[in-house]
Amino acid sequence: MRPKKTRWVKCAPAERCFKPRCRPLAKLEGVYLSLDEFEAIRLADLEGLKQIDAARLMHVSRPTFSRIVALARKKVADGLVNIKVIRIEGGCCKIKRRRR
Repeated sequence: MRPKKTRWVKCAPAERCFKPRCRPLAKLEGVYLSLDEFEAIRLADLEGLKQIDAARLMHVSRPTFSRIVALARKKVADGLVNIKVIRIEGGCCKIKRRRR
């Protein structure tokens, strides 16, 4: 298997864990969203960027971006529909530093 190419993200999320209030954490299953999946959702769904533009920002191909965002959306939907904790961690990413 080929090693993953480093993906670039704007920043790390302020919160790394989102959980339903209806159940104690110990009784909940979880889904894990990687930093690059989090960034893909941010770029595509929050910022409204086209996939080709979002892929350039993350330094990946458009087909790779498409796979990342599809998997991320499926994980978020699983967490929301099946009442699971959504944790954000890991991934082959580098955080972009702002130029001054």
